[in-house]
Amino acid sequence: MTRTPPPTQPAPAATEATKAPKRGGSKATAGAAAAGASAPAGGEPPATQPDTARQPPATPALDLASLEQRLRDTHAIGVFTKLSLKNQVDDLVMAFRAFHNKQAGKTLAQLRQQYEGLLLKVLSLLQDGDPSLASAISASREAIWGILTDPQKFSKI
Repeated sequence: MTRTPPPTQPAPAATEATKAPKRGGSKATAGAAAAGASAPAGGEPPATQPDTARQPPATPALDLASLEQRLRDTHAIGVFTKLSLKNQVDDLVMAFRAFHNKQAGKTLAQLRQQYEGLLLKVLSLLQDGDPSLASAISASREAIWGILTDPQKFSKI
């Protein structure tokens, strides 16, 4: 009497089809064996689909005006703190203007440090009171930096 394998184990024929051929087999035979049942009828190779796991997530378009308005409207930051932040942003923008005009001032590394410090301060103020705005600003971090460091983009703000 022949014993049938339990349903959780693959049938022996399926296991043999996926093994690499022994010595003496051609590369074409190895490729066909590796493809197994996934090759469509007609001998055409399967269509390749983009690997979405390796692609970075699409970043939404940056809307600085919207972020600025949301910061003005949020109740998570008090009025005096907003004024202080505005002054710090103005100082940072002036430092970038001097940098782009090749005037003596801060290096790009120093500007990055100032930018990151200001951003962390804003995020810490928003994280509990307005988490969606904090998330939007955090997601826009590199896009904003890109605008600040690009002379053409910077001149448009």
